[in-house]
Amino acid sequence: MQTGLPLLLEVTQLVATLALVVPGLHFAFGAYARHHRPGWSRTLERRRFAILLMLVCAVTAIQIGEDVLDGDSHPLDHAILLFIHRQVSGPMMDFFELMTLSGSSKVLVPMTVAGTIALLAARKRFEAALLASSVMLGALLIYAIKSLVGRPRPQLWETETYWGSSFPSGHTLAVAAFATAAVLCAVRIRPALRTPASIIGLTWIALVGLSRLVLGVHWPTDMLVAACLGAFIPLAISVAHELQVGNRTEG
Repeated sequence: MQTGLPLLLEVTQLVATLALVVPGLHFAFGAYARHHRPGWSRTLERRRFAILLMLVCAVTAIQIGEDVLDGDSHPLDHAILLFIHRQVSGPMMDFFELMTLSGSSKVLVPMTVAGTIALLAARKRFEAALLASSVMLGALLIYAIKSLVGRPRPQLWETETYWGSSFPSGHTLAVAAFATAAVLCAVRIRPALRTPASIIGLTWIALVGLSRLVLGVHWPTDMLVAACLGAFIPLAISVAHELQVGNRTEG
C-alpha cells in the first residue's frame, strides 16, 4: 500500500488533471460553439456551472476508473474502510442500513414511477423524461460495468453478500442519478428551490455512499466513481436538451 510521498503525488496528480483538463475542455467546447453553433452561446453561459460539474464528474470517473481497470488499489481505500469500521458503533448500523435501503431498487423504482407520473400529470414532459431516463440509463450502466469489471469486494470483515463486482457502487450510482435528476427538475419548475434541493440531494447521495462503506461492501473509489457517473447522466441529458433547444431557436 502506498503511503507518504507517493500518496501525496497521486492526490496532486488528480487535482492537477482536474485543474488542467476541465478548463481546457470547457474552453475548447466554447470555442467550437462560437464558430460552429452560435445558437448554443446563451445556454453555455447560463449553464456554465452545470457544464463544469459535468466535466469534473467525467474526468474524475475516467481518472480513477483507469486505475481500477489496471488493477491498482488506491492507497486510501483500505485505510478509510478500516477507520470507518472502527468509528461506527452498533446502534448507528441501523441508520446506515436504512440509508442503503433508500438506495435500493425496492425504493428507487417506486419513487421513479411515482415521480414520473406526477410530472406527466403536471404537464412537465421533459422533466418526467429526464427523471425516468436518468434512472434507467443509470441501471443499464451499473449492469454493464459490473458485468465487465471484476473488481473483488472488500473482505476486511464479515459482510452481507451482494450481486456483482465491487466496481462501481450500484446503490450510489442509482441514487446519484435519481437525486441529480430530481434536483434539476425541481430547479426547472421552481428556481427558488435550487439551494434546499441541492443540499438534500447531495446529503442523500453522500449518506448512501457512506452506508456502503460502513457495511464494508465497497471500496471508497467505487463510491466516488459511482457518484460521478450517476450525476453525469442527468446533467448531460439536461445540458444536451437545452443546447438542442437553443440551436433550434437560433435557427
